Amino acid sequence: MKSWVKPHIVAVAAGFGLLLGLLFLGPFVGVADNGDFLRMMNTIGLNYYDAAETYADRFFSYSHSRFAYESLFRGFYPSSQIFLVLPARLLGGLFHGNWFDIRILAAVYAILLLAATWLLVKYNAGRSYIAGLLLGGVLLFVFYDIGYTAYFNSLFGEPVSLVSMLLAFALGLRLLAKEAPTVKDLTFFFIAVLFLTCSKIQNAPIGIAFALIFLRLSSLEAGPRFRKAAISFAAATFVVSVVLYVAAPKELKHINLYQTVFYGILNGSDDVRGDLRQLGLPERLEVLAGTNYFQQDTAIKQDDPSLVPDFYDRVSHKDVLVFYLKNPGRLLDNMEYAASNGMSIRPYYLGSYEKSEGKQGGALAYTYSAWSEFKNKLLPHKLWFIAVFYFVYYAVTIFEYVRSRDRRARLAGELLMLLGLIGIFSFLVPILGDGRADIGKHLFLFNVSFDMMAVAMFAWVVRKLTASRRDSY
Repeated sequence: MKSWVKPHIVAVAAGFGLLLGLLFLGPFVGVADNGDFLRMMNTIGLNYYDAAETYADRFFSYSHSRFAYESLFRGFYPSSQIFLVLPARLLGGLFHGNWFDIRILAAVYAILLLAATWLLVKYNAGRSYIAGLLLGGVLLFVFYDIGYTAYFNSLFGEPVSLVSMLLAFALGLRLLAKEAPTVKDLTFFFIAVLFLTCSKIQNAPIGIAFALIFLRLSSLEAGPRFRKAAISFAAATFVVSVVLYVAAPKELKHINLYQTVFYGILNGSDDVRGDLRQLGLPERLEVLAGTNYFQQDTAIKQDDPSLVPDFYDRVSHKDVLVFYLKNPGRLLDNMEYAASNGMSIRPYYLGSYEKSEGKQGGALAYTYSAWSEFKNKLLPHKLWFIAVFYFVYYAVTIFEYVRSRDRRARLAGELLMLLGLIGIFSFLVPILGDGRADIGKHLFLFNVSFDMMAVAMFAWVVRKLTASRRDSY
């Protein structure tokens, strides 16, 4: 086949057309703000465009394409998202001096998604033309779904997690597919891993697992410079993960602890006082059981000074983990609750359209949503289903790992096993770190991992079925 019809080129061309139609040419589609935008807005110098806008119009119901310019770093939220949003914000001034068009940021995410698509199809289809087309098709079907791409027209951190996750694994698998991987290849992989690790504070521990992958890559016979770089990147990834977690804003830690205990452990508890005693907390806090940090009608205000010595200084996420280890049934209950919300890619309570489109507040865009709607409506929202899915995935991955004698193939298998572990981690962390608060949205990276695992299994089946065909390109 001639180069212009190779599967990765076909996939990228089709992906470009999809993104153009979904995000740039039709009615504006994004994701409404739930209050989280302010973290990034204060950091990179943006504000709400309409200062007179009502609360109901600004939050939850409608998305927004325009934002006002403000001074930089009025606050600071540590995230790799800054390195994508800030250049887009500065570039936006060249197009619209009076307001920032969020679609400039969407274009940045779109380019990164197309790059990940190119790499995944080019280096993971084998020599089969049919396998390449099918892999490209399933990537477009799953990851170009409006449930994912609508996030591009927003200031949420989710699109950073999506594109960096895809790029990290695409670049890692590319590195292992090359006969002579270079330090440059390793560096690109490292950058993608850093963007994923630093995209959200809850992703920080992921870097520790990737540090082990870098150590494993140091065993490749690619020369002393490659080995030294792999070890250096392992150390850097580990340090960045630890520093990011330790340096998390105190206010954010307080919010997460409040949600974890009062909206997680104590939410629906049959013995609130007993649970408080296990956590080493005073019984007077039982009046907060089942409340979340953002409620206005709590018996004790969330920022009440008395909560510092009685709660915030007394409990940590380590205490939460110990509690769940002593009470595994309670953890299982919250895992069941997470599973019931675990197949929703998008937050269905946040509207997609701008108010000017004339849609009802909270209306959602369903154009090109077959995958997200299939997951949300037809897949079982049960813990047993997730367990079976993981069992099948790891059975296949370990089978291929054990039977292979090629070092690079085995390292690729370890990378795919890490993909599953990231999914497990992303499923548990919201429970341990934020209770039941907005659990569906907090399971976004779990959904990305789940979908990548599903695509990986699809690709494995296709490659097995097409292995004997003579359709190489």
